[in-house]
Amino acid sequence: QVQLVESGGGLVQAGGSLRLSCAASGSIGSIDRMGWYRQAPGNQRALVAGITSGSSTNYADSVKGRFTISRDSAKNTVYLQMNSLEPEDTAVYYCHAILRRSGSFNYIEYWGQGTQVTVSS
Repeated sequence: QVQLVESGGGLVQAGGSLRLSCAASGSIGSIDRMGWYRQAPGNQRALVAGITSGSSTNYADSVKGRFTISRDSAKNTVYLQMNSLEPEDTAVYYCHAILRRSGSFNYIEYWGQGTQVTVSS
């Protein structure tokens, strides 16, 4: 069984910072990419940032220059450093991974349970 466990959400004032972490555990063969999505009430889940096994990154336009994604491959962990937070960043943030389980040839996507980020004005 593979699990993605997130931590680091919470309440912060506008202009503040938070750091999210997501650790993948279980029988993992290899991870192709990891990333973060977010979903605010009434909105669809949307990509915030992603990082590949080769450390290529991509970001939503709304977070470029404010958020930084990184990964520790040895720990199967991805981080999202969020600076200059705005009320519009308020959402549930979900960790996402595309990975291959040990002994399997297929890559499958997995989701974390979500962590709430609330930015007050």
